[in-house]
Amino acid sequence: MEFIVSEEYEGVRIDNYISSQAEKLSRSQCQKLLDSGSITCNGVVPKSSYKVKHGDVINVPDNIDNHAEIEVKKENIPIDIIYEDDDIIVVNKPKNMVVHPAVGNYSGTLVNALLGRQAEDGLSDVNGEYRPGIIHRLDKDTTGALVIAKNNYAHEEIAKQIKDRTTKKEYIALVKGIIKENKGTIDMPIGRSVSDRKKMDIVKNGRSAITQFEVINRFEEGYTLVNAILKTGRTHQIRVHFSHIGHPVVGDATYSSGKNPFGINSQMLHSHILGFVHPTKNEYMEFEAPLPKYFTDIVNSLHDLK
Repeated sequence: MEFIVSEEYEGVRIDNYISSQAEKLSRSQCQKLLDSGSITCNGVVPKSSYKVKHGDVINVPDNIDNHAEIEVKKENIPIDIIYEDDDIIVVNKPKNMVVHPAVGNYSGTLVNALLGRQAEDGLSDVNGEYRPGIIHRLDKDTTGALVIAKNNYAHEEIAKQIKDRTTKKEYIALVKGIIKENKGTIDMPIGRSVSDRKKMDIVKNGRSAITQFEVINRFEEGYTLVNAILKTGRTHQIRVHFSHIGHPVVGDATYSSGKNPFGINSQMLHSHILGFVHPTKNEYMEFEAPLPKYFTDIVNSLHDLK
């Protein structure tokens, strides 16, 4: 559940605000969810005493009853580490891996893997016990570069850069159809779909969402390989934007209709480049995550459009 605070609720305690918006939640339940880190405000876990501001975006888990039963366990799961120091870890997340435990995904997540190799005090706790170290996320079936914070200072510094839109985020995607323009900008607001609350959509009163793109290659079979550059970070942004302009990401079961000729069980979307100013070194660093083999195999099987 996502709530955007309207002007009339400015200054109301967040637990009171949520209980007034979500009929099935009492104030005490809201306080427990806030204390456990299950609720976020603008991407950060707030205190239950926090007073909401006009425009705040508050996210609350859908399944309240089961959410309280989640136990975050250490698991011995290999992680592809791109870079690591005393403050951060940059990983190359594989497909079919959820970033943190939630209802329906209690184990096998990136957080479980991180706890398996990292002491509990070796990850930030800004986002609560379910999301240690997690500053931002990738969808389950999106692969690529993701940064983890080892301490709260690093977490807050990088989170601020993300909020200020000073980080560099570039994705490689294989989309359906031939995009004629070599470059372009998709500037369309995104919000929760009116017809299906589990999906995002282009909505008039949605949040600003901007995606720039450059065509890497076009293929005879009717596909285009693009470099998508995020200027904002909305849920499912690239998938929603390209679907809306008639070029859905290949393998996207949510925003693409039609056959899946390659038989893959994930969207062909990869976080290729991630750049930000290091929180303590105070220097810009850029990381590149190589494409997974299944992605390169499919692209190499296609023929260039001449």
